[in-house]
Amino acid sequence: MTSGITQRTANLRTACAVAFAFAAQHAAAQPPAAAGKTVVYRTQAGDTLYDVAARYLQGADDWQLLQQINGVPAPKHLQPGVALKLPVARLRKEKLTARVVAVQGTAERASGDAYAPLANDATLAEGDRVRTGANGFVTIELADGTHMSLPPDSQLDLKALRRTVLTGTLDRQFELTRGSVDSEVTHLKKRDDRFQIRSPSVVAGVRGTRFRVNYDAAGSASTRVEVLDGTVGVAGGRQSARSTPVHANFGSVATSSGAVGAPVALLAAPTLAHPDKVQDEPDVAFDVAPLANAHAYRVQLAHDAGLLDLFRETRTDAPRAVFRDVPNGNYFVRIAAIDANGLEGLPRTYAFERRVMGLDASASPGADGYGFRWSPNGSGKDARYRFVLSRSKDLSAPVVDQVGLRARQITVAHLPPGDYFWAVTVEEFEGGKFYEKTSPVSAFTLSR
Repeated sequence: MTSGITQRTANLRTACAVAFAFAAQHAAAQPPAAAGKTVVYRTQAGDTLYDVAARYLQGADDWQLLQQINGVPAPKHLQPGVALKLPVARLRKEKLTARVVAVQGTAERASGDAYAPLANDATLAEGDRVRTGANGFVTIELADGTHMSLPPDSQLDLKALRRTVLTGTLDRQFELTRGSVDSEVTHLKKRDDRFQIRSPSVVAGVRGTRFRVNYDAAGSASTRVEVLDGTVGVAGGRQSARSTPVHANFGSVATSSGAVGAPVALLAAPTLAHPDKVQDEPDVAFDVAPLANAHAYRVQLAHDAGLLDLFRETRTDAPRAVFRDVPNGNYFVRIAAIDANGLEGLPRTYAFERRVMGLDASASPGADGYGFRWSPNGSGKDARYRFVLSRSKDLSAPVVDQVGLRARQITVAHLPPGDYFWAVTVEEFEGGKFYEKTSPVSAFTLSR
């Protein structure tokens, strides 16, 4: 009797042990709730859990987590083609860099507390801060061809520049703490790609578009978002899950509290009066055709048509913008109107030529007659001159009309008393183009 009871007890223990082992194996085969979201990796020949963890997760010891999630009994022996689940929260990310493609004026970078001047081709990394001074411009290029341009008095922090090794997903996050940033984002290819620009009041996220963000740090602390192409999701506050879609040709203003205003249509692109004019005066000046509902205009100068290499800008309440000390060359000007909300409208870009061709002229009596002298401002050594002297202000019926002069002076003798008017025209042929500029008409009276 005793031996029978003992045998039944032993059988029961064995059955319990087998059941417990089966339950444990079944539990190990189920992903634990703590694993969270996962992605699938198809194993390759020769893979081990150690290799997969080292390549695609944050640490070599993560192979134990892989074993737990996938219920793999032999971590060194994986069959090819197995759908291995990897936890998204532990995926390894590599840090990316950005490159400075254009810089003008005062522009600096800080990797810590100290700032250093930025130069073309400088490399920026996650954690860097970029700022521009009162006359500074900088454009940076990300690895996928995205461009971000900062005008004067702006500051941008590069909060995240990362790529997930397994999936190739991009994570780019920036914080605008002052001024504005103009972004042209290459279309995001993966569903989980992220490109965000934050200010203290909003988060602007996109999937491939052209847009501007402006944060008024010194004034109302409001944030303005203007969309030129595509769609931007604008969310109020740092942790807000809901966003307001702002489509192309619309803008939105968010208050300092993070309240996002309804999208409003941006003003149309203004036009320039006389856009084909050669800028040959001492100052470069642009006259904008007044636009209804425009409260101001923003005018920018750049070396390139894409306005990546900006070097001057101004905001003016009048439809006229003036720039001083612009050297000769071929440039581009971009103009946009600003509405009552402070939203900058659609831009228009023109090419223009800057070529100073001024003349400083003087006249005085001499022993051999009346002498006229002039000095060119901006003309080359091969320039020729035309001198016209007349008794009428419109220079009709000239007394003297000399063309093809190379000298910068001429003497006219035997002039009878009376009122005279005169001007000099400089003429130059260069680069397949003909240029000419006439000085203002000067006058003098010869009494005897």
